[in-house]
Amino acid sequence: MYDPSQQRPPAGEPGGGAYFPGPPPWQAPPGPEPWAVPVAPGTRYDHMARTPVNRWWRPLVGTVVIAAAFVGVAVVVLLGGTIVAQLSGVPMLVDGATFGDPVLELSVMLLSIALVLPFVFGAAWLVQRRPPGTLSSVAGRLRWGWLLICLLVALGAVILGQVAMALTYAATGEGVGELFGWVGWERFLPALLVVVVLVPFQAATEEYVFRGWVLQGFGAYFRNPWPGILLGAAMFTSLHAYTDWGIVDVFSFGVLMGWMAVRTGGLEAPIALHVVNNVVSFLPPAASGDLGDALRQGTVPWQAISGTVVQLGFFAVVTLIIAHKRAIQTVSR
Repeated sequence: MYDPSQQRPPAGEPGGGAYFPGPPPWQAPPGPEPWAVPVAPGTRYDHMARTPVNRWWRPLVGTVVIAAAFVGVAVVVLLGGTIVAQLSGVPMLVDGATFGDPVLELSVMLLSIALVLPFVFGAAWLVQRRPPGTLSSVAGRLRWGWLLICLLVALGAVILGQVAMALTYAATGEGVGELFGWVGWERFLPALLVVVVLVPFQAATEEYVFRGWVLQGFGAYFRNPWPGILLGAAMFTSLHAYTDWGIVDVFSFGVLMGWMAVRTGGLEAPIALHVVNNVVSFLPPAASGDLGDALRQGTVPWQAISGTVVQLGFFAVVTLIIAHKRAIQTVSR
């Protein structure tokens, strides 16, 4: 017979044989939020500044920092070059150039750009609070294997462009023989050393600024990459002193490199073509003793555009085919 008095009280009530779990286990308090905040997976290259801590003012403040760095670095490098010129007896303000020695002139020009690169990385980390590697690619780093492949393609593209330009000059009755002179090893070696050591950093810095910072800065506000691509190309062109067809040449280069950065998910392709193009542009005049003339930017004959079309077209097509076959990462993971 059922006796209600023998029913056990529920657990947790007096006399019910309650189970008392005790205090919750100790947990360490959450640590501070990391300063550099990554982007969400699936983010395109031009949107890499869209981190959870992004604010409207961060790209603007970072741009001011980089612009100030350009001015400050240029002043310091120019002062250093002036001291070197005075100590070595190099004349200054000769034939429109700052220094009478074209190798010193080239060194100052390249260093005044290359030394801005740490400030670009610093602006990404300090102002935008994101990993500086996100300027390099969607992988958060410079993909060295992919860069090497792009360098090989760029070398082929530049050679084909030079051949196309030479053929165009020949077909229109213009000569290019002056490009193949020889000034001797004593004068060529210093220029060779400066070009090989400094040009990669100078070219990379320009890509990090105009196809990295500017492109991603606009990407913080716009979904479409083209405003950043076009403005970056325009700013890149404005820093060169070319006229007429030279403006078309530089601007088209900037537009294609911005588009390639988005399509390949990083700066490896733009850096590769920029480095090879600049090295090939400086070495022949250095070998022929015309480096000073090569540093004086100005008018560019229309025949040179044929080489630009071949160079950019070959590089874009071949690079994108290889990127597709190798499944190069184009969004963050």
